[in-house]
Amino acid sequence: MATLNITFNGLSSDLPLELDGHVTDVDIRRIAVEVVRSGGVPGLHIAHLPEDTFNHYVVDRFRGPRGEDRIYLRPKVPFGA
Repeated sequence: MATLNITFNGLSSDLPLELDGHVTDVDIRRIAVEVVRSGGVPGLHIAHLPEDTFNHYVVDRFRGPRGEDRIYLRPKVPFGA
């Protein structure tokens, strides 16, 4: 079980995901578009979200304190490297 955190338009929401093995960044962005469009993300429902909305977002992957996978989909920031 993994948790996908999507940050969009100033809002952030967690979504539990059942993933089979490693999922590419492209797939994470595609999944995010689909779940936001369908209303599957608490607090984020945009039925006509453009397909390319998350193309330039960063996908960060971390292991939580109990070993669970955490995936963050977030906008790029203008600072840091």
